[in-house]
Amino acid sequence: MRRERVVVLALDGVYPFELGIPSRILGAADDRYEVLTCSVDGRAVRTNADFGITVEHGPEALATADTVVIAPVAPAHLTDEVSGDVLAALALIRPGTRIVSICTGAFVLAAAGLLDGRRATTHWQVADRFRRMFPRVDLDPDVLFVDDHPFLTSAGAASGVDVCLHLVRKDHGSRLANSVARRCVVPPFRDGGQAQYIEQPVPEQGPASTAATRAWVLERLGEPLTLADLSGHARMSQRTFARRFHDEVGLSPGRWLIQQRVSRARHLLESSDLTVDQIAGRVGFATAASLRQHLNAAIGVSPQAYRRTFQTAR
Repeated sequence: MRRERVVVLALDGVYPFELGIPSRILGAADDRYEVLTCSVDGRAVRTNADFGITVEHGPEALATADTVVIAPVAPAHLTDEVSGDVLAALALIRPGTRIVSICTGAFVLAAAGLLDGRRATTHWQVADRFRRMFPRVDLDPDVLFVDDHPFLTSAGAASGVDVCLHLVRKDHGSRLANSVARRCVVPPFRDGGQAQYIEQPVPEQGPASTAATRAWVLERLGEPLTLADLSGHARMSQRTFARRFHDEVGLSPGRWLIQQRVSRARHLLESSDLTVDQIAGRVGFATAASLRQHLNAAIGVSPQAYRRTFQTAR
């Protein structure tokens, strides 16, 4: 099987952690990807830490890429224009090449005009700045990543892991993506539409937490669950439960429940031969039409189209 070449562009001020994400995640995918790192001139790159890095490749590597990843830089390096050498490097990318940004890497793509008219995301802390600088981009600062083919944009550090796992899932199916996640000891799947910023990211333990109810729900997705059912299991009033749930998860109980049902449906579409009607029933959607509606709202494709993608990958 031909290995896909992924070229990561490192710019001055790059975050070292995020720079290493593509190599770490895609490099664990059973030799399906070759990951190279380049700079705009082939020289060493200053990071936002107290050390620099050397790279093996210059911008010419971008012309050989199947996928290009723009690594993020510290906010002090963000501008509404890109330098001539960066523009020249980006111009080497072949038409139709998949291009991914992690965190503030979206600023580079937007400044080059590549995201005009497209939906994108970036780190929530710089979202207002992004909107002011690039009003032609449809920015969604509340999600982990956006797949607007051939451009994928992701939010903060950990979402770089999510978007790379998403690439593996799209290219080779959920089985390999789950295997990669286990090897790297990271969650195998976080939906791109999940909220970026959670007021209380570590849920309280004990009777005040909704964690036990969330686990209870995941075992009963096929049942017609209501807010009253969830709050009753948690032994809270509906108002208290909804408020505490949002504090812990960053979503309303209803939106979270739909996400879990869509996620389970995606898994079954990828890994089983069940009909769309059967899958809808198993995950708690009343009809196949309801499943189609929610899947299309989440990822923009029908169940049949989604299944064909992963059957090809399998």
